[in-house]
Amino acid sequence: MSRSVEHRTHPTPAERAEVGKTAREATPVEENAQFQPAADRADPVAILEKQAKTRVPELVPVRYGRMLVSPFTFFRGAAAGMAADLAGTADSGLTVQLCGDAHLSNFGMFASPERSLVFDVNDFDETHPGPWEWDVKRLAASLEIAARDNEFGPKKRRRAVMAAARGYQQAMAEFAGLKQLDLWYARADVEELRGTLKAGLKKARRKTFDKALTKARGRTSVRAFGRLTGLVDGRRRILPDPPLIMPVRDLLPDVERAELEERFRRLLSGYRSTLQSDTRRLLDSFDFVDLARKVVGVGSVGTRCWIVLMRGRDGDDPLFLQVKEAQRSVIAEYGGRPTPERGGEGERVVHGQRLMQAVSDIFLGWQSVEGIDGRLRDFYVRQLADWKGSFVIEGLSAPELAAYGRLCGWSLARAHARSGDRIAIAAYLGEGEAFPESVADFAALYADQNERDYAALNDARRSGRIPVLSGL
Repeated sequence: MSRSVEHRTHPTPAERAEVGKTAREATPVEENAQFQPAADRADPVAILEKQAKTRVPELVPVRYGRMLVSPFTFFRGAAAGMAADLAGTADSGLTVQLCGDAHLSNFGMFASPERSLVFDVNDFDETHPGPWEWDVKRLAASLEIAARDNEFGPKKRRRAVMAAARGYQQAMAEFAGLKQLDLWYARADVEELRGTLKAGLKKARRKTFDKALTKARGRTSVRAFGRLTGLVDGRRRILPDPPLIMPVRDLLPDVERAELEERFRRLLSGYRSTLQSDTRRLLDSFDFVDLARKVVGVGSVGTRCWIVLMRGRDGDDPLFLQVKEAQRSVIAEYGGRPTPERGGEGERVVHGQRLMQAVSDIFLGWQSVEGIDGRLRDFYVRQLADWKGSFVIEGLSAPELAAYGRLCGWSLARAHARSGDRIAIAAYLGEGEAFPESVADFAALYADQNERDYAALNDARRSGRIPVLSGL
């Protein structure tokens, strides 16, 4: 009698755990504590100036102005500089799909397709395969820097950083034990977490939390329609707010404007093929109305970002799409891991977002288009407003910052577990305090470096080396 043979294409959990233990022996977790600026470390201002060469020139001073508000806002815009620094640090050799810019303000709330409010990583401009440690260290450093901005003492700062690192460590151990489908369905539903999130808040802060949820649910295309549009010559159009919002009619003369609008119609037509079939049908029910350039974020300022007003069944049925330029990831620029060839940087962003997020915007897609200057540029597309919300980091108390950091750590671990070997990473991390302690040491050292880099940018402003527009 013949006996069937079971064919296995994946290593067993025990074999995967052994990979993590071997990595820990080769690169002890304590090495995560180390940071020493390289002797030939690049000038942080020069890195920003290099990025500025590919951006809209008149918006570069706005970017510098936003970065100079505080050491924390500087850090938000300095992903490239940190990627260059992280390339010189030790790692376990275990690769995941990185967010690439996992600081505190790049986590937040948004709507799932089922219309529930979820919390997750929400910025993927720099997503790229790389060492999982890079995201964790960027998150940890942002906590330390935010805590310094909030004038917390060293013990409170360290407590917040360790809470995030411990949240990542414990979550990865949890995910290591899950079945494949259970991992894929795991997500942070805000309503389910509501009691837990509010437990550590004082009464006044609980009301603020509830208001934040209500405000997030109110961020829709309809609300954006009321805020961003008005009647121009009797027709509904996007209103200017220079230099932050510039309708295409105010940017270009009639012939060039018409040409650019036609290029965007073609972009939307081509982008349609990157959506699911049911969403394509939904998109087809909207008509193009207007187009404007919009400044967003801190690190993204100067990249070409557009908002497109679409109309559905009538003039009171709007859809706002954001069409955002995707440039080369700083992770690819300064290290990271090889990635399969794709159709462009827009596809890279969408691939990374779909892989890392538990749920994503149904209108998320990509396309490349030739600009009026004749250059082909990559873009990704998503809804401008769909229940998007975030917590004001500057207003958090020390315990609240620690709780928020823990939630971010959990979310980051879930995102990494979907693409990396969660069992090997969990085995590498272990169960003790060595990893959280090491990450806290690193965060303090890197926050010191961030302050030096922030001072260098201030010096560049004072010397006239860089142009700065503040207050925008």
